[in-house]
Amino acid sequence: MNAPTAVTLLRILLVPFIVWATLEGAYDLAFGAVLAAGISDAVDGYLARRFNLKTDLGAHLDAIADKALLVSVYVTLGFMHVLPSWLVILVVSRDVLIVGAVVLARLLRKPLTMAPHMLSKINTVAQILLVVVVLGTLALGGEVTGAFRLGYAGVALLTVLSGAVYLATWLKHVTHARQEPDA
Repeated sequence: MNAPTAVTLLRILLVPFIVWATLEGAYDLAFGAVLAAGISDAVDGYLARRFNLKTDLGAHLDAIADKALLVSVYVTLGFMHVLPSWLVILVVSRDVLIVGAVVLARLLRKPLTMAPHMLSKINTVAQILLVVVVLGTLALGGEVTGAFRLGYAGVALLTVLSGAVYLATWLKHVTHARQEPDA
């Protein structure tokens, strides 16, 4: 296992701790852990590109780490009524639909590797930033109020747009890809 993959695995292992800290109201710990996870996402990508350490395992684990972190934190903050339920549903549904589309493409014998689009990367950064700001506000004893609506709207827009890009890519692939013969 190389260094970027190890960093990604550490990010995955942070997820249960972040959920626990958030549920326990230890927002300073949750904030620090989410911030560390966000930074580690950039670090593992940089290391993989800079030192030519890209692997299939690392790429798959990176996607799992992003989804595990974001879905877990959004669901937790939604459960606690910190984030609006409509935003949580939107973020989680997009990720479920992407994973479902990849699985369905395989079942149809039209396997598809969903490479992250730039818009998806921007969306992930926006989703992480919103969580960092929310947890940071809570850690400082502040309240998450209507002032966050602009952040919610930005994340919602990016989530819908990036989901639409993946949907278009998937539809084009499954309707135009040649079916592989039975083995």
